[in-house]
Amino acid sequence: MSTAAINDQVLQGCADSQIVEFHAVASRNYDKAKDWADARGIPTAHGSYESLLRDDAVEAIYVSLPNSMHVGWAIETLEAGKHVLCEKPLSRRADDVAVAFDTSERTGKLLVEAFMYRFHSQTNQIRTLVADGAVGPVRLIRASHSFTMTDPATDVRTSAELEGGALLDVGCYCVSAFRLLVGEPERVLGYAEMAPSGVDLAFYGLLIGPNGVVGQFDAAMNLPRRDELEIVGVDGVILVPDPWLCRGAPLELRVCGERNQIATSTTDPYRAEFEAVSCAIRDGRPLEFGRDDALAQAFAIDALRESAETKAVVDIRNRWEL
Repeated sequence: MSTAAINDQVLQGCADSQIVEFHAVASRNYDKAKDWADARGIPTAHGSYESLLRDDAVEAIYVSLPNSMHVGWAIETLEAGKHVLCEKPLSRRADDVAVAFDTSERTGKLLVEAFMYRFHSQTNQIRTLVADGAVGPVRLIRASHSFTMTDPATDVRTSAELEGGALLDVGCYCVSAFRLLVGEPERVLGYAEMAPSGVDLAFYGLLIGPNGVVGQFDAAMNLPRRDELEIVGVDGVILVPDPWLCRGAPLELRVCGERNQIATSTTDPYRAEFEAVSCAIRDGRPLEFGRDDALAQAFAIDALRESAETKAVVDIRNRWEL
């Protein structure tokens, strides 16, 4: 649903998949959809999102629209009887996330928030190392995700109306990783560098988790490309040079003065994600990440935004009510 640039990464990643088949694309303009589909070998083009929802050959829809349109069209898609893989963030508002999953449960159709890195074997390797105590109890997690926009004037990520900004676009990965590795943050502190359009060009966050574990992250749309994750335990460090796109760079484990590299797979994370969701639809295989995870992510993101606006620490331990 849309001809967003990220679709090309998805198509490239899934090109050799025997599980995933892309049947149609929709744009608000038929000619644009047709040209896009023809250039990529997609059989069917639709000139409206509503038309796509009426396509009986489509079983599931990848919602790659701007952030402000995620929840609304996810709900419309579920109501139309189709499964949904919705690009992150599903929403920064926990109330909206709850309504979307209520619809998923009522219609019996799957709803998944698309953090593709979580489906990759590299992420499972990291989680196993942490769980097995490879670096001892974790005390600090540092993460970064940044890039430089080539044309800020026309980039939808600078639009406040479309809910752009660095936190929602790339900072959400850093928050997700903290939650995945050590649990839910209890208190957060955020600082935003704002653009004239009203969105955050850069966002810096501090997360305090269970047992005082600290998370530090920076996310930016006006800094050089950086994709890093560092997990610091009392006995050592795990360095992840490519945590989000998972392109096969080895992990580095530093313990007792020794440095060891751990090989990782070059499997495309989008392929891993789309195949996992497809298998869940086809065979009923359970997915680890569902309603509770998406709600917790929204609570954390909203609290960080609130902290940046109020310039105060936000305690979110009493907000788990949905």
